[in-house]
Amino acid sequence: MRADARLVAEVRDGRTVLRELRSMAPLTLLPKRTRGDAVVHLVSSATAPLGGDELTLTVLVGAGARLRLSGVAATLALPGHREGGSRATVRVEVEDGGVFEYLPEPTVVTARARHTAELFATVAATAKLRTREVLVLGRAGERPGRLRSTQRVVRDGVPVLHQTLDVGHLERSVAHLAGRRVLATELRVGEQVAAASGEWWSVSPLAAGGALVTALAPDAVTAQRDLDRASRCFSPASW
Repeated sequence: MRADARLVAEVRDGRTVLRELRSMAPLTLLPKRTRGDAVVHLVSSATAPLGGDELTLTVLVGAGARLRLSGVAATLALPGHREGGSRATVRVEVEDGGVFEYLPEPTVVTARARHTAELFATVAATAKLRTREVLVLGRAGERPGRLRSTQRVVRDGVPVLHQTLDVGHLERSVAHLAGRRVLATELRVGEQVAAASGEWWSVSPLAAGGALVTALAPDAVTAQRDLDRASRCFSPASW
């Protein structure tokens, strides 16, 4: 299965509107009525991703626009009948003064799955970006499949973050993720914050502006709680 979805937000008459909203199964975009920022829910309208699937989502946030894109259910990366793994790519551009929050639900890497998740973002100097990723290594009592997650973010022409995580290759090792099965990260671009840490989470400032939050947890609920705890290090007024 191949699918391409597109979402474009812009400012019109002083408020953020959705100029373009194009879904393609299984990537279904559902707008939510609000009086403030634009809010869109990303819903999977079919079983995906399966082995062989190629899914692409493109998001453009115009100058001064404010958009939140959130998930409504966990994503299950599953093996398919076709050879090869699946791939889900999100491409983001945020123009001057724009604010974009991308908060999908967890991705569960099921047994025998091979999945690649990619995020490529270009952010203007005065724009802000917040994105969250929660990776769950297998369902309860299940060995995980394999997942490669790549995040590449550039702000005003300067690289902010370029990292690739491979999970599921060393699940038999006691040292792998310290024996925990959930890895969660949250990236914030356009904010300044000091380094901070807790028992299983940390906030690391980035040289080009922003910070990366990382948490390890035994389950997705605990990971979410730790990310929320780390978020208190940031100024609420910034969002």
